[in-house]
Amino acid sequence: MKRTNTSKKKSRKKKVTAATATPTTPAPAAAGEAASEPAAAKAAATASVTEAPAVEAESKEAATKAETAASPAAEAEVKTAATKTEAAASPAVETKVKAAAKEVATAAKKPVAAKEAPVKETAADKPAASETKAPAKKTTTKKTAAKKATEAVAKTAAAAKKAAAETAKKAAEAAAKAARAAVDEEFYYRMEKRNDELRWLYMEMYGNDSMYAELCDNLHRFYMERNKDLKAMDLEREKDPEWYKSNDMLGMMLYIDNFAGNIKGVESKLDYIEKSNVNYIHLMPFLDTVPGKSDGGYAVKDFRKVREDLGTMEDLEHLTAACHKKKMNVCMDFVMNHTSEDHEWARRARAGEGEYMSRYFFFDNPEIPNQFEQTVPQVFPRTAPGNFTWLPDCGHYVMTTFYPYQWDLNYLNPRVFNEMMYNFLFLANKGIDVIRIDAVPYIWKELGTPCRNLRRVHTIVRMMRIIGEIVCPSVLLLGEVVMEPEKVVPYFGTVEKPECHMLYNVTTMATTWHTVATRDVSLLKRQLDIVAGLPKEYVFLNYLRCHDDIGWGLDYDFLRARGQEEVPHKKFLNDYFQGYTENSVSRGELYEYDPNTQDARFCATTASMCGVEKAGFEQDAAAMDKAIQLDVMLHAYMFTQSGIPVIYSGDEIGQVNDYTYKNDPTKAHDSRYIHRGAMRWDLAANADDADTVEGKIFQRLSELEKIRRSEKVFMTNADMWTVETYDPSVLCIGRYYEGEKMFGLFNFSEYDKTAWINETDGMYKNMLTGEVRKAAGVDIPGYGFCWLKKI
Repeated sequence: MKRTNTSKKKSRKKKVTAATATPTTPAPAAAGEAASEPAAAKAAATASVTEAPAVEAESKEAATKAETAASPAAEAEVKTAATKTEAAASPAVETKVKAAAKEVATAAKKPVAAKEAPVKETAADKPAASETKAPAKKTTTKKTAAKKATEAVAKTAAAAKKAAAETAKKAAEAAAKAARAAVDEEFYYRMEKRNDELRWLYMEMYGNDSMYAELCDNLHRFYMERNKDLKAMDLEREKDPEWYKSNDMLGMMLYIDNFAGNIKGVESKLDYIEKSNVNYIHLMPFLDTVPGKSDGGYAVKDFRKVREDLGTMEDLEHLTAACHKKKMNVCMDFVMNHTSEDHEWARRARAGEGEYMSRYFFFDNPEIPNQFEQTVPQVFPRTAPGNFTWLPDCGHYVMTTFYPYQWDLNYLNPRVFNEMMYNFLFLANKGIDVIRIDAVPYIWKELGTPCRNLRRVHTIVRMMRIIGEIVCPSVLLLGEVVMEPEKVVPYFGTVEKPECHMLYNVTTMATTWHTVATRDVSLLKRQLDIVAGLPKEYVFLNYLRCHDDIGWGLDYDFLRARGQEEVPHKKFLNDYFQGYTENSVSRGELYEYDPNTQDARFCATTASMCGVEKAGFEQDAAAMDKAIQLDVMLHAYMFTQSGIPVIYSGDEIGQVNDYTYKNDPTKAHDSRYIHRGAMRWDLAANADDADTVEGKIFQRLSELEKIRRSEKVFMTNADMWTVETYDPSVLCIGRYYEGEKMFGLFNFSEYDKTAWINETDGMYKNMLTGEVRKAAGVDIPGYGFCWLKKI
């Protein structure tokens, strides 16, 4: 079986090579056309022809050298050789031709200027008698000879110059061909290394040779279209595959329009982003959608067009290039599960075109849809009940797991997979560094199942990972899997067969807010221990909140053993964060409340959940100090976790809930817009003023971020563990990396506490105050924290 695959792999390589081969350049025209001209002209022509083969030989040597060079360095070496060849070809020959022409011209003039330089005639030189009687004719003959000599020189020079130009052209084409061969070599090296697995996965799922051949051809096409700067970054990051695991990685999520109006506006704010110590920006959905039917940008009408009010693809490329100059990475959402009903495929499917209907799940009667409904849960039972939508204009049902205007794609069709991979590579070639795969678990559908987390989903993600490693290896895959811990981790794949590079640490985020409400760190400690026990190759993105709601997907088996049942506990959490309980300082709103189960998710900004909104409204300075302390402590705790921290834009200045969404008819039904408000640049102007709420939060977070990036103990792949503090409200996290050790202690209570740890291995230094002390019996103020590093 392996022999067969290898044979097919080689034939695949030949096919792609043939498809992209450079046409053969015709041989240059002969240079010695003036064969009957005077000897001096002949000498000029001979000189140019002699030079041409030498240049040609040099160009051939450069081409050969380029073709045989090792792939990573080949392109640079070929460029040098090509430059050298071009420089040697035309100027050198042209110089020699000019010299020869000058010599011939001088010789042609000598007979005419005989009186100025007389010589003694011999008997052989004396003219015949008849000749002496006709001096005028002799002068005419001399003039004619001179004219012919001059014409010969010009003709010879032109021929020589033409030959030199042809030689230089041939040399340049040979060098270019060699350069292309060297570039192709990198592609084929990656392809050969991964083809067996990619082909096996594709054929096992689709069994379609022609579609696989088309896929491979297009992988090569997108590789060739990738610009030189991105290819250089690919090579650089291939040499350092853990580049994204450094301790300076800090992300920021933002909606382009809310943050700065449009893409050009975002580019104008890069200095502010840089000032916020951020080097990874996640641009929330910006591709073309239909107003009023966009689901916040997740109902894509065109995967290759930017929403008109936000800019163009050219603007996007300019932004990513500007970010790369500042060593910033750019992330975008890639919605693989569905398209908008206004996408070209959907419009043609609605019109009855079978090819396009097969790209979705169409049924002409309710029998199969009803069978699906028996096993598939509803995502939005209140606002979009059911998983199918009836289309009266075409007399069919179509699967719509999310909203009726979002049609699920049918990945049983290889055409869907191929086309979506082409969209993925198109966007990667615009300079995107991280592709966030939206709604990963939903991608594959099978009758009789929940249509969640099916085996084929992992096959699709694995193939996508391989395709990225072939065409754009510097691009990372970030999976959005908002589910229980045991269902999240499998999307990393295995160490040998990885899938996503990174996943959202959803459960830890929800558990963090559970801890804020209960003042009990036991469940959080358990969750962190689970994460710490995973392979270091698995990288989580840690966040306190995002653009979406907070769902209470906690470990209820653990809580149940401690007397907390799921339904009443969810109700408690929702009441607490709405500010309905006595000891709550939070403000926010529910999302998708189900009156039957009393289940709901929650929406608010970090600052509002910490009490900044309430304290500001009540003009309570003491309460504001407590709220800021809690906000900063939670960020410090997030920076200490294993993984990459990400903040939502506005959180760096403590921005609170925005209730104006209720005035917009297209948003009023969706409470998630409460924490998607426009960036308050008037408040951001206070970032440097330590007497303002914005300045206090910004400057304290900035201090923590700078400490984190200066200390290698915060590297993503450091060892991490939790330590018992013997206080239910105090969490202790230990970290160790290459000889450096630290502890982070965090008080989730508003009351002062003592962390009863007892490390006996020496003295520790407070990383914020510089105080040197033992790591034992550490006092932590209410909502306070402490970073201790061993010295």
